[in-house]
Amino acid sequence: MKLVFSLLLCSALGHSVYSYGDDEFPTLTGPYMGQKPPGMKAEPFAPGIISTSGWEIEAMFAPGMTEFYFTTRGGKRVRPTVIGFRQHDNVWRKYLEFTRDGEVTFSPDGQRMHMAEGYRDRVADDWSERKSLGPMFEREDWGIMRLTASAQGTYVFDDYKSGDVIRVSRIDGGVRQAPVQLPAVVNSGRWTAHPFIAPDESYLIWDSEREGGYGESDLYISFRQSDGAWGPAINMGDAVNSDKWDAYASVTPDGKYILFNRSIDDDDNVDIYWIDARIIDVLRAKSDALLEPL
Repeated sequence: MKLVFSLLLCSALGHSVYSYGDDEFPTLTGPYMGQKPPGMKAEPFAPGIISTSGWEIEAMFAPGMTEFYFTTRGGKRVRPTVIGFRQHDNVWRKYLEFTRDGEVTFSPDGQRMHMAEGYRDRVADDWSERKSLGPMFEREDWGIMRLTASAQGTYVFDDYKSGDVIRVSRIDGGVRQAPVQLPAVVNSGRWTAHPFIAPDESYLIWDSEREGGYGESDLYISFRQSDGAWGPAINMGDAVNSDKWDAYASVTPDGKYILFNRSIDDDDNVDIYWIDARIIDVLRAKSDALLEPL
């Protein structure tokens, strides 16, 4: 869906605006924002609360599982806005919101909030001002939407200005290496974007339009092989993908669930869905079978 994709490209500019004690969300208690976990078929996340008739995307639990973030727009929020919740004494409360300037992800240790080519670091119970990752990631001919990091410090990010490709930047000998484009197993199809790298780098999830897919954009996964190469791109199947636009996957830091986005209609209604992450093991077995010698 070109319209939805174009909207998601637009990271809003501007300074942060914090809002505390907002009562627009009901009281939620318990793990996972008080939601009943899904099974092996994707379901809406927090229907009527987080996933509404509007535009809700980019859901992400922070490491520790006591913070939850998502991005929305509409009503009083004319620009894409990140809303963050914290759990205290088992109760989830909204504790901040700010105008989005890069899609939010977290380092595996939870100490850094990545925002495209920028980041914020934790400072006590707050976050620093947005800083730059430096000129290596600020090229004018690149368009980074989402950057994710592994526990080893590897960065994987998309680039919509260079034909919708995904790049990787590793650390070698303590030195950050220049980003390089991932191989065709990942960079095929159209609208290839929004990567998620596993903390241990054992798999990579992204979205793309490819021949044989279920809908406008599907989620794919590739597993790291013993020689370091990426295995075949595996469509995540109809338990995850639909005949709509499915994108923006992330795995909860406890490794139990996958969160992602799905377009519901052509009227700017995009919801957050989730599914049991055990489906990754099912897909790993499928990948292994494809790699077995004949």
